Amino acid sequence: MSAFLDSDLTPETLVRARAGAVDAQEAIYHAFQRPVRTLARRLVPNVAVAEDLAQDVFVDVLTKLGQYDGRGSFAGWVRSITVNKCLMHLRSPWQRARRWLDSASEDGGAGWPEQRSASVTGDTVDLERALARLGDTARAVVWLHDVEGYTHAEIGRLLGGTASFSKSQLARAHAHLRELLESDGVKATCMPISTSY
Repeated sequence: MSAFLDSDLTPETLVRARAGAVDAQEAIYHAFQRPVRTLARRLVPNVAVAEDLAQDVFVDVLTKLGQYDGRGSFAGWVRSITVNKCLMHLRSPWQRARRWLDSASEDGGAGWPEQRSASVTGDTVDLERALARLGDTARAVVWLHDVEGYTHAEIGRLLGGTASFSKSQLARAHAHLRELLESDGVKATCMPISTSY
């Protein structure tokens, strides 16, 4: 379930924040710091990069408050800025080059520490590590669909593809997660609670 829920921010708080009232801007930051950081961390596995992106989100939110027109929830608006910021980072040429260098490396432990494989022992299912072992697109599709509740059509548009692209990415990601979890001795079913189109 998405961590982005409508907060108890009042319309007056938004008006005051637009006018530059520091306490109103702090109220926005405190209301959304956890969901923004959580979503950024789930979409971008490098902790430091995710934290930088979360800070960039708040810069955008506070400087673009005048663009929020009141249609839809404010939480949804903040969530869309977060998703867009993370996806722009993942699609950047620098990120593509880094992934290519990581895959071309002959070192078996290539990549950032968060992306290295790790064993899961006992009955603990380490879904977090399994998700980190997915590619950027697959991880984003799984999180956006299964947790944030985006439809396949919405995910396809965000990623510059179609609903079919999102569906196939999700199916492959679920199969890969299933393999990763079962290889660690855990039999798991990797299916969303519901399927939305």
